[in-house]
Amino acid sequence: MTLIANWSYPTAIRFGTGRLAELAEACQLAGIQKPLLVTDRGLAKLEITHQALAVLTDAGLDAAVFAEVDPNPSGANVEAGVNAYRDGGFDGVVAFGGGSGLDLGKTVAFMAGQTRPLWDFEDVGDWWTRANADAIAPVIAVPTTAGTGSEVGRASVILNTDSAEKKIIFHPKMLPVTVICDPQLTVGMPTFITAGTGLDAFAHCVEAYSSPHYHPMSQGIALEGMRLVKDNLPLAYKNPSDLDARANMMSAAAMGATAFQKGLGAIHALSHPIGAQHHTHHGTTNAVCMPAVLQMNAPEIRERFGPVAAYLGIDGGFDGFCAFVDQLNDSFAIPKTLSGIGVENPDIDALVEMALKDPSVGGNPVVMTQANTRALFESVL
Repeated sequence: MTLIANWSYPTAIRFGTGRLAELAEACQLAGIQKPLLVTDRGLAKLEITHQALAVLTDAGLDAAVFAEVDPNPSGANVEAGVNAYRDGGFDGVVAFGGGSGLDLGKTVAFMAGQTRPLWDFEDVGDWWTRANADAIAPVIAVPTTAGTGSEVGRASVILNTDSAEKKIIFHPKMLPVTVICDPQLTVGMPTFITAGTGLDAFAHCVEAYSSPHYHPMSQGIALEGMRLVKDNLPLAYKNPSDLDARANMMSAAAMGATAFQKGLGAIHALSHPIGAQHHTHHGTTNAVCMPAVLQMNAPEIRERFGPVAAYLGIDGGFDGFCAFVDQLNDSFAIPKTLSGIGVENPDIDALVEMALKDPSVGGNPVVMTQANTRALFESVL
């Protein structure tokens, strides 16, 4: 018997319109009486954040907001958040926002009780065992976008500004104890964020399905996640108030992040260094890279994607699926190359080196080498 694997699945999720009202109850059940709400600077000014804070304070919780979060959250952001958490005597975190707010909130809760440096907990081997698991604070996650799925993840992506590299910080107890998925919170997203985050969820599902690792549960979740994006992202993009489409996209985001336990691949291995070096939007970067990666992986995934195309109602098997991806990108005005999203004068040698060190490379169905990784970068640049 060769089919041996370790599997883990997400946490408690309160899903549905209006369920932000349950935020204080979720905190109290987790033993949080003094939550630090971690979000990004832009969201901190919006009504939905004020509404979340009011839910907490009206219930008698001594809550405060930390919003010093960059679009690509950095080690400096983590340090500032940990200092705010410790100085304020908080006992838990509400991670509120898109990927940046969620990732930083989870990392602040993780690092607040640690004595070792942040980078000692990079997702390398068993480095996560270095952490004092008993000192990790509880997290309630409230996504306001439908893309990263960080609300159901056990890791965060943090930028090391010294090396200009995105690092994955991992620990099983970084998984939020409760997630509140309220589609109403996503209605105000700008259309380009709706598209970029939605395509991020799609990339997670595509790469998880493509991964050669054995995880049939993730395989099924990835397949249905692709269908939800195909059927609902165009609707949410055209009509931002379509709560059914918004809800289905929130489901797809959580499903993508659950599915990629099976692995990611070259799309993310390229996207992480590009984002670290050129500060591009992560989901949009994934979308630009996806067509080239599909073609590179074709020898290993062509047959596998025939049933995918049929399930999605796409004619033409793998080639039809690739044509659909091109059409989907075009419908959201995604540029064909990275120069269209602001990547100028890239250091391809450095990008290749960083991509080959990214944890995502292990999940790509075609082994990534210096030669094929360089060819990928050249094709998307």
